[in-house]
Parts: sequence; structure tokens; C-alpha cells
Amino acid sequence: MSTLRDAAMTSKAWPFEEARRVLKRYDGKDPEKGYVLFETGYGPSGLPHIGTFGEVGRTTMIRRAFEIISDIPTRLLCFSDDMDGMRKIPGNVPDPAALQPYMQRPLTAVPDPFGTHGSFGDHMNARLKNFLDTFGFEYEFASATEYYNSGKMDTILLKAAANYDAIMEIMLKSLREERRATYSCFLPISPRTGRVLYVPMKKVTPDGMITFDDEDGTEITLPVTGGNCKLQWKPDFGARWAALDVDFEMYGKDHATNTPIYDGICRVLGGRPPEHFTYELFLDADGHKISKTSGNGLTIDEWLTYASTESLSYFMYLKPKTAKRMHFDVIPKAVDEYHQQLRAYATQDMAAQLNNPVFHIHGSDVPASDMVVPFAMLLNLAAVSSAESKDKLWGFIRRYAPDASPAANPQLDQAAGFAVRYFNDFVKPERTFRAPDVRERAALEDLAGRLRAWTGGLDAEALQTEVFATGTAHGFEPLRDWFTALYEVLLGASQGPRFGGFIALYGVDETVALIEAALRGDLAQGSAAA
Repeated sequence: MSTLRDAAMTSKAWPFEEARRVLKRYDGKDPEKGYVLFETGYGPSGLPHIGTFGEVGRTTMIRRAFEIISDIPTRLLCFSDDMDGMRKIPGNVPDPAALQPYMQRPLTAVPDPFGTHGSFGDHMNARLKNFLDTFGFEYEFASATEYYNSGKMDTILLKAAANYDAIMEIMLKSLREERRATYSCFLPISPRTGRVLYVPMKKVTPDGMITFDDEDGTEITLPVTGGNCKLQWKPDFGARWAALDVDFEMYGKDHATNTPIYDGICRVLGGRPPEHFTYELFLDADGHKISKTSGNGLTIDEWLTYASTESLSYFMYLKPKTAKRMHFDVIPKAVDEYHQQLRAYATQDMAAQLNNPVFHIHGSDVPASDMVVPFAMLLNLAAVSSAESKDKLWGFIRRYAPDASPAANPQLDQAAGFAVRYFNDFVKPERTFRAPDVRERAALEDLAGRLRAWTGGLDAEALQTEVFATGTAHGFEPLRDWFTALYEVLLGASQGPRFGGFIALYGVDETVALIEAALRGDLAQGSAAA
């Protein structure tokens, strides 16, 4: 452990860098609460999504890194803001009109339209917990409703009342003038309607009493404790940090400008702000920010329809402070890079292993890769064979790798199924074959002749050399123009695999037949007809 810890203390992998920042908070001492607390937040007005996975997954990576460099116990708290008022009716619920009377009620006071739980908030919380459990995350769940109603937030709410002016001074600086006139950090729950009220305070006393006008104009005075009110979301962020003594929380770049507000309120309430980590947001294929409203990004279900959870974790690990495009085309690259890192891990020294993404995905129990065929190659194989099931791909795989089987290579078997699905859903509808020009036609005829005379078996490197030599013989300069022609004419794609490896997998005779079909115009004609 000491050798591992020593290596971790100097590792440049970002989870270790963040873990060392958390450790530095205590300067060799143990926290009074007896553990280090990592926190993530969840808004239960919508389903858990790919951002939820990324936030919990990345926080878990840092937590695990911390456990390597320190013996201080850790906890991960997933906090649901389920006391927020329902501001709009979700579009994906049965009988949405039935929820109209419950607008602005806390989510845990809105009936469950699905009929499975005591409230809409409870239903969504259950979906979150099931989501996190499915991916094997270790966490503790916390409900804002339970925290406010049980009194767990009472002490911090009383501090907020006693420091009301200081909190308001922080908040008012960030608001437009018209908003300042009605803003209060306290959101009372109407005793008459049960709705979360956005109303100005007429009076706030240092001992925790608030006075405001209810929706019907009746003046109400209530204690801030006992679930009678909640805090606005920005003050709630800082108050929760102070109340729970949170040590680490990450959030998206869209929160970055609020960090001084969260920190300031935490300090006013007697807390120490946690270490922050601001990650960049995902972009769609056109470089626009992904939003749940516009639906322009990948959902987690869509990713997992075409690739493994581990490939998604790998994508989440990469450069979290760099904006990344997240769309269907990134999936094959993520799958193959993940398996490249698995293969590299077994050959690396400890320092390199700690910098390898797969260590942070799997910990010390990193599996071996059984992907004897890359995912990108499986996609091309699915394309030329028009595979409708993975069984057809296995016919080619077994010839290329006789010892491989679905039982012995479960990762490959799963990937073959994903490849067929991905090809039929994305590649097939979009691919366009073109006819070869005069020089390309001559080179393809030459390559077909060389392959008819081939006696070198299924040696991928030797076949690659033969393809290379064909392009050179026909004056392709740069040679990548020759390979681009192969991809566009034979595969209907602008890029593709090492062609020698493709021939070895697909078969020499089959590749000759494919070239002959292209030379007859069958492929381009079929593309035009489609």
C-alpha cells in the first residue's frame, strides 16, 4: 500500500490531483466529523441523465483516489432537491392535466402520476437510486424534504435568520434591480395552499421568525424551522455545505459564476467552503451546448444501446475540464480506446497504471480485454456483410481468430451485438458509395488480381503491405488518398480500418468479390437507389 500511496501522491491523473487538494484541507489532521464528505446534487423534476452519471462517476473516481492516499474514511452523499416547487408539468407523465392543481407544491407533495410511490418526488428519487444502483455506485441518499422536515436543517436555518442581512447582501449584488425588490433567501411553504412561495419578507427576526403575506394577502408569521420554509437554491447550496461540512463537490461550468455566492453564504453560516471542481459541459455534433430542453444530446440509454458502461465511464474520465462533443459518432472511438488502455495496463509500471483511465474506472481490479477485433472493424464487417445479427459476424471472427468464442470472449460478443445495432441504426441509413475514377479503377483491378493470386493466408500485416504496394504502384501521393478511395468506394465511408486487417477478417475471396461488385457499379448503384 505504501508503494501505491507514494506513486499516487505524485500522479498527474486528475482524480489524484483533486484528491490531494481534499487531503490538504486537513493538513495531516483528522476531520472532527470523522470522515471526508463528497457530495453531488440531483434535481428530481426530471429523470437522472448522462450528466448525473458523469457527476457521480467522476466524484467516485476522486473519492477512490482519496482512499488510496489517505486512511480517513469517506462518504458520498447524493442529495435530492425534492422540496423544490413543481414549476412546470413534465411532458412524459400520464394524465398531466391532473397535476395542474399541484403547481409550485414541493415535489414530494405532488401525487405520483405513475401510481407507484407516495409522491412524484418519491417516484423520481426511486428512479435516481435505481439508476445509481444499476451502475454499482456506492453512495448514501439524502432528501431535502426529509432534512427540512426532520429538523436536520434547523440549526443552519436559525443561523440564516440571524445572519439574514449578510446573506441578502451577498445575494442582492447578483440580482437585477427589479428582482431585488421581491427577493428573499427564505421560501416559506404556504400554510393554506402548501405551495412554495416566492414572496418578499416583511420581517425576519434573529431568533428565526419570518413574516410575509400569503397568496390571499393574509399576513403570516412562522418559524423558519420544522419544514415551514426552505432556502432559495443558491443560498441552499452554501447552507448545505455549512450544515453538512461538505469537503468536495463538483458542478458544471454553468455554476462557475455562482461559486463566490455559494462560498460566501457558507462562510456567513460558519462553514468552510468545500473544494470545488468545475467541469466543462458537453456539446452536440455541431458544437452547441447540450440541453435537456432541446434534446440535442445523447441520453445514457442511447449510449448503452450501442456500447458498454465502461466505454461511457472512459469518455467521462477524459479531460473533464475540456468541452467535448458528445454524439453518436464518438462511441466507436471511445470503445476502441478503452480496450487499448486495458491492453496497455498489463504492461505498464505502477506510475503509468495510475495515469491510465482504466485504473480509475475499475480500481485495482482491471479486467483483461478479450477484444481480438476492434469495434471499428466490427462496424465495417457489419457494413460489408449487411449483418442483421451478431451470429453472422462470428462466422468471420472465428475464421480470423479460431480460438475466439462468445463464451471465451464475452466483451467481443457484446461488442459484436452493439456493432450490428449501431450499423443498422446509424451507418446504414447514411452511407454513400461512389464509383471509382479512372486511376482508382485501375488500382482496384490490380488489387483484386493480387488478392486472387494471394498465398499468404490471413496475415494482416502482409496484406496491409500488399495494399500499400498497390497504391504506390499506381502513383497515389499521398497514399492516404488511396486508402480514402478504398473506404469510399468499398465501404461507403470517408474513413475506415487498416485495410489489411479488414481483408484478414472479412476474407481474401470475399474482398475480391467486394471489389468486383464495386467495379461493376453494384455498390454505387445500390447507394443511389436507397
